[in-house]
Amino acid sequence: MALTRDDILAWPKAELHCHLDGSLRLSTMLDLAREQGKPDLLPADTEQGMADELQKIDRRATLEEYLAWFGYSIPLMQTRDALHRIAYELAEDAAKENVRYMEVRYGPVLHTDEGLTMWQVNDAVLAGLADAERDHGIKTGLIVCGLRDRRESASLAQAELAASYRERGVLGFDLAGGESGNPAEMHGAAFYLARKELLNITVHAGESFGPASIRQALFKCGAHRIGHGVTLGQDPELLRYFVDRQIPLEVCPTSNVQTHVVASYEAHPVAEYVRAGVPVTINTDNRLFSHTTVTDELWLAHTRCGIPADALREIALNGFRYAFLPWPEKQSLLSQVTRELAGDA
Repeated sequence: MALTRDDILAWPKAELHCHLDGSLRLSTMLDLAREQGKPDLLPADTEQGMADELQKIDRRATLEEYLAWFGYSIPLMQTRDALHRIAYELAEDAAKENVRYMEVRYGPVLHTDEGLTMWQVNDAVLAGLADAERDHGIKTGLIVCGLRDRRESASLAQAELAASYRERGVLGFDLAGGESGNPAEMHGAAFYLARKELLNITVHAGESFGPASIRQALFKCGAHRIGHGVTLGQDPELLRYFVDRQIPLEVCPTSNVQTHVVASYEAHPVAEYVRAGVPVTINTDNRLFSHTTVTDELWLAHTRCGIPADALREIALNGFRYAFLPWPEKQSLLSQVTRELAGDA
């Protein structure tokens, strides 16, 4: 029987690459703009108007222009209440599509413009996620992001924050932002500290830059996973390295099409990587900006990117296999969802 989108919706799923500040509800953005007295911040004052504006992302030419849309969301995320609400709603929305486990990432420093400390920011986000876990049965974890376009001292401060929360909800450290002109090796001190403090490490690399960026993420930063990794196939030797060492990719198909990293879903190399034996996970990147869900991304990976149904099930399991969870928790969760997916086959 052919796989349907409803089948995928029913699958237990994980999400490993999702940005908090790119995954708000439109209704929440409008509410917060009114509550915070920022009516002129947004490009429209209705949900439909906002949706129409966000559709223009599809015509953006570069990753940097795509990232500029965070200028609408981040100014609304400067209070404890807003951060709590947005984190809660993100996990709630994920749970509605049967996402059992979710890693949410963000840069706390971006939310300190109106007086909050990074610790107050992080506490509010963790509280929102914890409340969603209690109410909706989803398991969550947090990844703190350094920013490529900031000074190394700023990334080091983010890594120090992440390390201080390592036993309190923060699972890992990331480096995000435009790659061009912002090499990962410029943030070496942050990654040295992250490794020393035993944090899990993922790095955005090979999204808008070539495989040299991926090599830096691995060998300069010590990445355990790679965010995007679209350009991996341009370096056959590095591709074999990923296969041999089973280094996972966090692939975000719609985001890559929107930012013109790839020309189309059909041109996306994810199916090539799956056939080669690279562990792939499928993710949303930014649920709002890409108007997507994990279910949608898996369905597109199947129907547009050319990944067969059996391989898609393995990809769904990969989201649990390569989670930044302690081994006993991961083993328990993976055993449960493996049984469920086996029953669905």
